[in-house]
Amino acid sequence: MMEEVARVIGSDNQGWLTVEVELKSTCKNCSSSESCGTSAVAQAFSAKTQQFSIQSERACDVGEMLKLGLPESVILKAAALVYVVPLLGLFVGALLGQFLATFVELNSDLLAIVFAMLGTAIAWLFGKAKAKQLEGESQPVILAYLGKTITVENQ
Repeated sequence: MMEEVARVIGSDNQGWLTVEVELKSTCKNCSSSESCGTSAVAQAFSAKTQQFSIQSERACDVGEMLKLGLPESVILKAAALVYVVPLLGLFVGALLGQFLATFVELNSDLLAIVFAMLGTAIAWLFGKAKAKQLEGESQPVILAYLGKTITVENQ
């Protein structure tokens, strides 16, 4: 289970919480971050956040921290839909173009390239739609209620 800490930013009286999760970049964590160009670009942009609603068993105050969990299978399925399906579309489109070129008497390479691009685009759109559907169906679960963050005032 993949875990992430979220902050409650709103709640209603029907058990729904609006939470905010900070999306982190791994570029800031390796030992080469001082001399890496990618790390410099990642540090130049501020951290992004994602907000969504989640069902809760108990009431939470704004500012309370939660530990959320999402099964790895959801992430793997989404990655396969977004990366593997378009690759399969590329190969199937190229083979279909190569096959059709024998009947149409056109340049087989040209037709294979055109059908490969079409196959990739169609498969990418299909994978993207299915990944969005998977995202809507998969809901993170609350693993722990962590309480409010501690703030220290300098006086």
